[in-house]
Amino acid sequence: MRAVIGIGTNLGDREQYIANGLEALEKRAGHIVKRSSVIETKAYGVTDQPDFLNMAVILDTKLPAEELLYTLLQIEKEQHRKRIIHWGPRTLDLDLIYYGDEIIHSDDLIVPHPDRCNREFVLAPIAEMEPDFVDPELHQTVGELLAELHNRE
Repeated sequence: MRAVIGIGTNLGDREQYIANGLEALEKRAGHIVKRSSVIETKAYGVTDQPDFLNMAVILDTKLPAEELLYTLLQIEKEQHRKRIIHWGPRTLDLDLIYYGDEIIHSDDLIVPHPDRCNREFVLAPIAEMEPDFVDPELHQTVGELLAELHNRE
């Protein structure tokens, strides 16, 4: 299964946290097929915090969606992620944005990520890798979703 993982960090050695996250994904979650460029962005939600480094990867995984989620959460924890403030600063954030073309609504997981269309730091890296990927819920390409987001701003 191809999964899209959004990666972000705004604390400590941001480049090292991204490198650690990529290494852990490759070892425990699947094979990274594509990776976007790293971009620096302002914080989203709670804006009074350091800027983020963000990127995305396309991961070829054998893990079921919820097991992949738990693996992402474990990797974050191992990289000293503390969940104190919603949308607060973090050493490493790994978000499951897409899981193939599946639509999942369970107690623990919603895929596609429910806030993806409001976040340029999510859409831009995905569009860089796969602009013609069709969002399974909205039936638009990621490139179209990014253009719509720019039109709203």
